[in-house]
Amino acid sequence: MIILPVVILEQKKIDVRYNPARFGMNVNFGEKRQYMDKLNKFKAKAIIFDKDGTLIDFDAMWGGWVVFLADQLHMASGLAVRKPLCMAMGYDEAHNKVLADGKLAATPMGQLRLLTVEVMQSLGLNLEIAERVVDQAWCIPDPVILAKPFTDTRALFSRLHNAGIKIGIATTDDRAPIQAMIEAFDIEEYLSTMVCADDGIKAKPAPDMVLTICQRMGLEPSEVMVVGDTIADLKMARTAGAGLVVGVLSGVSSTKDLVALADVLIESVDVLKNYPLIHETSPSEHTFMGFNPDIAF
Repeated sequence: MIILPVVILEQKKIDVRYNPARFGMNVNFGEKRQYMDKLNKFKAKAIIFDKDGTLIDFDAMWGGWVVFLADQLHMASGLAVRKPLCMAMGYDEAHNKVLADGKLAATPMGQLRLLTVEVMQSLGLNLEIAERVVDQAWCIPDPVILAKPFTDTRALFSRLHNAGIKIGIATTDDRAPIQAMIEAFDIEEYLSTMVCADDGIKAKPAPDMVLTICQRMGLEPSEVMVVGDTIADLKMARTAGAGLVVGVLSGVSSTKDLVALADVLIESVDVLKNYPLIHETSPSEHTFMGFNPDIAF
């Protein structure tokens, strides 16, 4: 297995000020306040986070992976792989964009590998040769170097944990790479549990990951907030009966993709850094704490 070589990128900084133009829709400010109230009033006993696109930059982790993998497959087979692989994975190479409804956005690595074998078969290889080529070329993104957080994850998790809010992670990535990221971010002490793609639990958009985490925490789904950046994340949360479904626009999806499924939309998880404080103060104090109601809607 190859670890994808990369150039270290600067940490992405997200502007969390509310901007109607960025969200691509006309927003009634009374409605926006009403949506914000949902976040203010819901006192979560736990928050379940997605990983890629929610806690860390999806494009920094996965943006160039499909192209790199295609080049490795080409070297191993001599076939023109890039276009069919990008199409199968749901990656728009021309715009360097992972498509919100594509396989890459919310598919476990094991299934992506099987998909890659199918692509090689579609190019004329028999199953045995296709599997051999994929075995030779297969690579994964470096889970530490490429993990670019949208906020100080340790500070965020520390605040939530100290407020008695349990933290879980539900990801379609495998356990080994996410464990490496957790250790690099030094956040393991704050995590109650996580569910990964190779745990043998049905993946998103099925509700099983959320239900499993809630069971481990001893909580009802209605007591839990779920935060994610994809349609699959939000469908998982809805089907599980999560108490609050929060969509983040820092990943692969747009407002149009998520608005029908989300109770609240925010630009990034950085917005949640003062979430524990809103239950300790009056609503009039929220803005002075840096928790501006104009951020989310």
